[in-house]
Amino acid sequence: MKIFTAKEILPFSLIVFIFAVGVLLYPILPDRIPSHWNINGEIDAWSSKCFMVLLIPGITLLIYLLMIFLPLIDPLKLNYQKFIMPYFWLRTVFVLFFVLLYLYTLLAALGVEMINIRYFIVPVLSVMFIVIGLLLPSIKKNYFVGIRTPWTIHSEEVWDKTHQKSGQLFILAGIVSLVGVFMPQYSFPILITAILLASLSSVAYSYFVFKQIKGRE
Repeated sequence: MKIFTAKEILPFSLIVFIFAVGVLLYPILPDRIPSHWNINGEIDAWSSKCFMVLLIPGITLLIYLLMIFLPLIDPLKLNYQKFIMPYFWLRTVFVLFFVLLYLYTLLAALGVEMINIRYFIVPVLSVMFIVIGLLLPSIKKNYFVGIRTPWTIHSEEVWDKTHQKSGQLFILAGIVSLVGVFMPQYSFPILITAILLASLSSVAYSYFVFKQIKGRE
């Protein structure tokens, strides 16, 4: 199974880019860099420059490599051939999210006047979940990606129906979260609630479909 191909130039270039940005900006960055924002969008934790410059690029690279190599040990590895492009875009979306987060963090550390993180992170995550929702129906049964419950793993039909429904739920959650941007004081709670409901509903739906199919047998 060939997962790593020429198309990986895009996400890999983004990862190289953030490592390069960290190295280039390192001499002018302050000794402490923001590492956490509270629910009001205020910085409430700081970490050392060396740690923060490497943290997000390191996490990004690790997640990317895991998403490249985990399919190679998946008992259902052949199924990845059925959703190569959706899986590629899923990897790229995750990488792009961390790139944007890294740039925001470094610019904030340099004292650049930035919008409140609520107006940055909530729209970015909302769009990310909408994209994931669009990709979910194309994900075929496997052990590492998608809505993996005992019931979806047990049945191809349960898997497919669950991912069709989950795609709709994640798109809806992303849209609701975007609307939350216009209510800044509630934007984070709305985002978290919407995604939790979409995730839990997906799990519950997989069980419902499983029982429905069992009832027909």
